[in-house]
This record gives sequence, C-alpha cells and structure tokens, in this order.
Amino acid sequence: MKRTLCMAALVAAALSGCAVSRPPAQAPAAVPGEWQAPLPHNGAVPELSQWWRQFDDPLLVDLVDAAQAVSPTVASARSRIEQVRAARVAAGAALLPAVDAFASAERGNSQPPLPLLTVTQAGLQASWEIDLFGGNRAAADAAQARLIGAHAGWHEARVSVAAETALSYIGLRTCQLQLAIADNDAQSRAETARLADLSERAGFTAPATAALARASASEGAARARQQRAQCEIEVKALVALTALPEPQLRSRLTAPGPGPARTAVLMNVASVPAQVLAQRPDIYQAELEVAAASADVGSARAQRFPRLSLSGSIAAGVVRTGGVNTDAQTWSVGPLALSLPVFDGGRRAADVDAAQARYEEAAALYRARVRNAVREVEESLVTLESTRAREEDVQRAVDGYRVSFAATQARWQGGLASLVELEEVRRTLLVAELTLVGLQRDRSAAWIALYRAVGGGWARPAAETALAQP
Repeated sequence: MKRTLCMAALVAAALSGCAVSRPPAQAPAAVPGEWQAPLPHNGAVPELSQWWRQFDDPLLVDLVDAAQAVSPTVASARSRIEQVRAARVAAGAALLPAVDAFASAERGNSQPPLPLLTVTQAGLQASWEIDLFGGNRAAADAAQARLIGAHAGWHEARVSVAAETALSYIGLRTCQLQLAIADNDAQSRAETARLADLSERAGFTAPATAALARASASEGAARARQQRAQCEIEVKALVALTALPEPQLRSRLTAPGPGPARTAVLMNVASVPAQVLAQRPDIYQAELEVAAASADVGSARAQRFPRLSLSGSIAAGVVRTGGVNTDAQTWSVGPLALSLPVFDGGRRAADVDAAQARYEEAAALYRARVRNAVREVEESLVTLESTRAREEDVQRAVDGYRVSFAATQARWQGGLASLVELEEVRRTLLVAELTLVGLQRDRSAAWIALYRAVGGGWARPAAETALAQP
C-alpha cells in the first residue's frame, strides 16, 4: 500500500516568503513521491495521538509523565523558551520609542556676588529610531520565529523522553519474560538432573550421563541468575529516568505487563500519510530556523543603510535664588538625526556575509532533516511489517518445539531416548522461546520508533497564526 508524499510543498513554504532584503528561497528538498515501505495493519491515523494508553498499562503512562517532569532535557528546552522569549521582547522593543524619566537637583554660585542658586528638575526624555529599511522589523520577525521554534523544541524533548522511557519499560518487561523462561528452563533441567541421579544410583544410568544432566542443571541455574541481574539493572535505569522511589516502583512492577495479545493490538496503524512529517517538531523547528536566518540576513543588510532617529524631552522644574522661587518648564523636539555609514573596515559587509552563510546552513540542515525523517518513518514501517510477518512463524515453531520436548522427555523417562537427545531438544526450545520474546520486544520498539518518527501525534499550528502570536 503506497501513500502520496506531499513534502515538496512543505519545503517550498519554509524557504519562501522572505522580504526583498532577504535571500531567495532555496530549491525544495528532494523527497520520494511515495512511501516505499508496506504499512503494517489496518487501523486509524487518530490512534497515533494516543500511543501510551494503547498499551492498556497505567504504569507506563505514569512512568512517561514522571520522566517528563524530571527530565533535564525537557527542563533545558523549557529554559530555552524563556531565553528566546526575552530575546523576542528585546527585539520588539527596538520598534518602539524609548522613554526615560529623570530628576536632578543642583546648588551653586556660578557668578559671584550673585546669591546661591538652587535648581530642581524632573521630566521625561524619549528617543526613537525610525525603521526606514526594516532592519528592526526583520530582527523582531527572527526572534518571533525562534520563539515558536523553541516551543516546538520543547515538544520534541518531551517526545524523546517519552520514547526513551517507553523503551526502558519495554526492556524491563521483556527481561521479566526472559527471566520466567530461564527459571522454567532451570527448573526443568534440575528435575532432569534429579531423575538422572536416582537412575544412576539404581544402576540404570551411566555416571557420564548423570554428570551431563548435572552440568545442564548448573548451566540453567547460571543463566537464570544472570537474567535476574539484568532485570535488576533495568529497574535501576527506570528509577533513574523517572526519579520514582524504587520501593514504590517495584511494588507496581509486580502487576503483569502488556502481554503478546495486547502488544499485537498496538499495531493498528492503517496509514501514515506522508504529510504527517509536517507535524514533526524537529522539522517545524528547522523550518522556523530557516525563516529566522532569512530575517537575520535582512536585518544585517539594513545596517548598511542610513539610520534616522528622533529624540525629545519635556521637563518641569523650580529655580530658587535670593529666596524667590521661579517655575521653569522646558520642552524640546529633536534633533532629527540622520546617520550614514561611511567606513567601518568592512564590518557590516562581513556581518551580511555571515548571516547569509547561516541562512544557507539552516536551509541545508532543514532539507537533510526532511530526508532523515522520511528514512526514520520508512525504517519503522519496515521493522513493523517484518516482525508482524515473522511472529506467526516463530510462534508456530515454539509450539512445535514444546510438543517435541514434551514427547522427548516422556521417551527419555521411559528409557527410549538418550539424555543427549533430550538436551538437544531442550536447547532448541529455549532458543525459540527467547527468539519469540525478542521479536515481540523488537515489534514494540519499532512501534515506539514510529511514534517518535511522526512527531508523537503533535499538531502543527498554522504558520500565519503562529507568527502572529504575541
């Protein structure tokens, strides 16, 4: 099943709309016209926004919320928003007059033998740089675009933390399933060794055969202990991610996690339209960075043209001399000053060149990010389809090996099969069971990767609405 890919319009929109003083739009990124990977299952696209609740596991939802609340990555992204918001306010202030209040008091005798003179004064003075060539407006546009981009970056951080937490949780649940398999295998080997010892004492089993059974039991016990230690490490990692008290987390982990049946339901992704890439926060942020870099070029170019400024003041004061007070009110408008750059050693031209280079870098990074997003979605879909196609075969293999092991064990107990034959079938069954659990883990991991690849269900705001936000 193929899907039309509408990314060319997205790229063109990001690199167009620049002012006359800004660089022209770059060529659109080269993207495929269709998805090349088969989509996994039937379902509905709106389910993409309800990822974690589809596991039907309240603990996973709580873990994701807890990890996002304490993540330094999310905190850093939030701090970035505050920094860029302050820069946006400063850039917007350059478009408005600056007004300062002042007050002064002076006492002296400048012309003896005249009496002492006391002058007190308070007033307002204002200055305003008239934005003739749009340099300040371009700087304000760049700051606004970066503020919106910072919000998108904050959401990208949340998506990343959620995916990391979910992968860690799935890893722990997979480890628990592997531990259950290892424990069952160890118990089976121990029982075989016990029976072999009894048979050896009765003279029906050779000592070498009994030694093989004991060695197999020791191997199974060691594997179970190793798997248990790995599960402990997974718990520690989850505690570090979520900052939850370990006893509280362990008590909640005693409840069963999502089993294979529940995991299979998660794959209801009928279609992933190509335009869903437009909702990825990192792509939207890169698009806004292109717009901001373009505005920076316009601002840098405007610095090479004349600048016009206007100032003025109004004040009220009192002059006291010889015991007599005299009101003194003053006001002024001007000067209206025009400054024209003449020589700066090439500094302003270098600033324009640097801004142009940053713009070209941002455009190249944006195109690369679009291509990488397509790759990530395609890879996730390939893995989902591959694991889905293999799971049924692996499940049949596990069922067959279990029947074979049970039959071989019965034949061994009846003296019709050797212990070597039994151990060979046991090893085959163990590998098949671990393969099935690993396949289910890979499927869940691919599903989480798809969640991240499509932006976590984030809805991108309309560009014109977002840029108009205060």
